Amino acid sequence: MLARVTGASVRLAVMEHTIGAGVPDAERDHLVRLINEIVPWDEQESAHAVRAAAWAAGGAPLHRTHEPDVPDPHLVSYFVALSPRQEVLLVAHRKAGLWLPSGGHVEPGESPWETVVRECREELHVPAVPSAVAGDRPFFVTVTPTRGPRSHTDVSLWYVLDVETLTSYDRDEFSSVRWVSLPDVLDEPIEGLDRHMHRFARKVMAALSGEPAA
Repeated sequence: MLARVTGASVRLAVMEHTIGAGVPDAERDHLVRLINEIVPWDEQESAHAVRAAAWAAGGAPLHRTHEPDVPDPHLVSYFVALSPRQEVLLVAHRKAGLWLPSGGHVEPGESPWETVVRECREELHVPAVPSAVAGDRPFFVTVTPTRGPRSHTDVSLWYVLDVETLTSYDRDEFSSVRWVSLPDVLDEPIEGLDRHMHRFARKVMAALSGEPAA
């Protein structure tokens, strides 16, 4: 028995194909270069980088078009605020119900760094100042299933920013924020954080101390 093909399903298939095909080659190439330039911290990050680069180069749609999970996967820029005291900023994300770094979805026509610049202004009300840890390049990459009833996969590039002080933030997005020292991040239950936050903290601590990646 043939499945019934509706006009809506045809339009959706065409739309998804068009979205993927509409990403310029230069944008894909730039994303692949960004991923390949990341020095992996461990075997897991190396595997995630290979997977993320293959996805970016493979012609799939890159940008989220419908909340929360279309297409799946899609591209995210995290930015971790780092204070002069070597504390990182964690935000209580209302939708996720977790303590996360700030960040947002990369919009069509936007580079991952441009997303950081835009979202930093919107969420933390401060300019995006690249940290010496990695400059305006991503420092860490993850390919992660989200938690919750509409789980999907985020391909996330993690940036590090220098933030000396914070006086306000987007209270619609976050119920609270707090500064946490890098060693104390490792004592936080991972169930309440992004599942890769401990690994990220270890990588930043190593970079600040001059320790090479594994």
